Amino acid sequence: MDLIDDMPSGNAPEFTVSELSGVIKRFIEGEFSHVRIRGELGRISRPSSGHIYMDLKDDRAVIAGVMWKGTASRLTMRPEEGLEVVVTGKLTTFPGQSKYQVVIEDMAPAGLGALIAMLENRRLALQAEGLFDPARKQALPFLPEVIGVVTSPSGAVIRDILHRLRDRFPRRVLLWPVAVQGKDCAGQVAAAIRGFNALVPGGVVPRPDLIIVARGGGSVEDLWGFNEEVVVRAAAASRIPLISAVGHETDTTLLDHAADRRAPTPTAAAEIAVPVRADLSVWAADQGARLARALAQGIGARRQSLRDLARALPRAGGLVEGPRQRLDAAGERLPRALGLGVERRHAALARAGGSLRPALLRGLLRGSAQRIAMVDARLTPAALRLFSVRAEALGRRADRLTPQPIRDRMARSARDLTSLGARMDAALLRTQTLCADRLAAMDRLHDTLGYRATLARGYAVVRGAGGVPVTSAAVAGAQPTLEIEFSDARLAVTPASAPPAKPRKPRSDAPPTQGSLL
Repeated sequence: MDLIDDMPSGNAPEFTVSELSGVIKRFIEGEFSHVRIRGELGRISRPSSGHIYMDLKDDRAVIAGVMWKGTASRLTMRPEEGLEVVVTGKLTTFPGQSKYQVVIEDMAPAGLGALIAMLENRRLALQAEGLFDPARKQALPFLPEVIGVVTSPSGAVIRDILHRLRDRFPRRVLLWPVAVQGKDCAGQVAAAIRGFNALVPGGVVPRPDLIIVARGGGSVEDLWGFNEEVVVRAAAASRIPLISAVGHETDTTLLDHAADRRAPTPTAAAEIAVPVRADLSVWAADQGARLARALAQGIGARRQSLRDLARALPRAGGLVEGPRQRLDAAGERLPRALGLGVERRHAALARAGGSLRPALLRGLLRGSAQRIAMVDARLTPAALRLFSVRAEALGRRADRLTPQPIRDRMARSARDLTSLGARMDAALLRTQTLCADRLAAMDRLHDTLGYRATLARGYAVVRGAGGVPVTSAAVAGAQPTLEIEFSDARLAVTPASAPPAKPRKPRSDAPPTQGSLL
C-alpha cells in the first residue's frame, strides 16, 4: 500500500509557471487575433508614460484594456468614464498578473446616442464652472477695424464672410488657417484663439477687435472638434469678443455657449460683425437734417420771443423825457446856486485867513519839524527790520517754489484731461448706439401699426369725396365717385345706382282677416 502511494499519479507533463503562461498567451492570441468589443468605459488611468489603461464592462463582466501611447495620440475623441464605445484590438494576456486584456488599436463611440450623452455631461460640467455665464460675455464692438477669422483657408466659408463684409462695410480681415475637423481641429482652433489674444495692440501684425470662429455644416462627428474642452476654455478666456459661426442654424456646439455671440451661419456672423454702411450714411444724413431743422426752429422761436419782449419795453423817448425836464430845472437854479456858493466860501476864507498869523505858522513848522525828526530816527531801524522779515518770508516761499511740484501738478492735470476725453468718447459712442436702437424700434413700430401691411394681405380701403373713408354700402351708394386703394395703386370708380326695393307680397299662409261681428 505504501509502495502504490509513492508511485507517480499519471503521465501528465509538468509545466513551469512561465511555460504555462506562454502556452495560454499563444493560444488566446491565436484564437482571438482581432476582436471588436462593445462596452462601457470604467476606471480610466493615464500614467506619465502616455499609455491609457481602462476597463470595458457591461452588467455582468469586465475586461481590462490598454491603449499604447502611439495609438492614444491618434484618437479623435477623449476617453471618458461612463462612455459606451466600440473598440477594435487584439486579445492577449498579462502573465505578471495572470489576467487577459485587450490591446486597443481603435476606439469609437457606440452610436450617436453615446456622443450626445458625453456632450451633455461635458456641457453640464463646464456650465457648473461658470464658463457659460451670460454675465461674463463681452459686448461686440459697433464697427471693428480688424476682424480675425479662424477657419479653413480653402473652404467656401472664408469666401462667404469676405463677400458679405465687402457688401456691408469693408474691413481689414486676418485669417488664421486651421483644420476644421479631425484630430488636429481642437488644438489648432484653441491655439488660433490664444494667438489672436497674444498679439500686441499697435504691433506689426494688428490685434483684431473681433474674432469669428467659422465652419460649414456637418455631422456631429465632423463638428466634434468644436465641442472639445480646450476650445471652450480658450473661447471663455478670450479678451477679444468672439462670435461662434459653426455649422448651420440647427447645429449647436459647446463653443456656441462659451462665445460672446452665436451666429446661425458664417454669413450671418459677418452681418453681425459690421453694420451696413449705406444705412449708416442715410441715418447720419437724416440726423443732420433733423439737427438743421431743430436749429432753424430754435432760432425762429427765440427771434419771436425777442420781438415779444421788445414790444413790452418802453419807448426810448419816454425814458429820457423825465431826466431832460429835471436837467432843465437844475440848469435854471445853477447860476443862483453858484453865486451863493462863492459867497459862502469867501466868508469861510476870510475867517480862516484871520487865524493864519506868522508866529502861529512858525510854531506849527517847528512842531512838524520835530515830529519829522523823530519819525526819521525810527524809520531806518523799522525799515531794516521789515526788510529782514520780508527776506525770511521770501526765503521760505522760495523753498516751496521748486520745479518738481509744478511738474507733478501738470502731470496730474494731463492724466485727468486724458481720462475726461476717454469718458467723453465713450459717452458719445453710447449716445450714438442708443439713438440707432431707438430709430430701429420706431421703424419697426411704424411697420407694425401701419395699414399698408394689411393692404398687402388682400384688403382695400374705400374713400369717398374729400378722401373720407367709406364703411357701409349705403354711404357708398350716395357718393358720386369712389376711390379704392390697393397695396400697389389707387383706382377711381363710379358706384352703380341701387335698384328700388320691390313691395313685398303678403304670404299665402297668413291667416284671413277677421271681420267685425257687429
